[in-house]
Amino acid sequence: MTGIGRLGVLSQRPGGTAAWGEVLAHRGDPEVIAVVRQRFIDHDVTADSVVAALDDGGDRIFADATSGRADWAVAHGGAAAAALLASEVAAYASYLTSRAASVRSLAVDELLEERSAVEVASELGISRQKIYEIARGASKVRDAFTSEAR
Repeated sequence: MTGIGRLGVLSQRPGGTAAWGEVLAHRGDPEVIAVVRQRFIDHDVTADSVVAALDDGGDRIFADATSGRADWAVAHGGAAAAALLASEVAAYASYLTSRAASVRSLAVDELLEERSAVEVASELGISRQKIYEIARGASKVRDAFTSEAR
């Protein structure tokens, strides 16, 4: 299994240290980022450790956790640190899912301008009803992008 590979460039900064704001940017809210950052710091988890976990989609932590070794969490800073890292992988996966859903919504809405829902559904391998559900979110996505651009 391969990881998500999104943050590798962050650890290539001068000195090899990733910046917390960049690492946790998917969290969006600066107050949430500050709380999450502090939680990691309190458990001696570095930004580079978070980058590594996000880059491989949590594969290394998962492999260690399912290895059957009693000391599996030591490599990650202990059980609490491993749990925090796994939680951040889940938060990033949620962020990616949300982004992908937004793109899908916009794309389906555009397809419906040129084709029937039956054609789009057949092409994408989903039901016609699901096509309408997906497309309904397009206006919300556009509104959100428009307000962010301002």
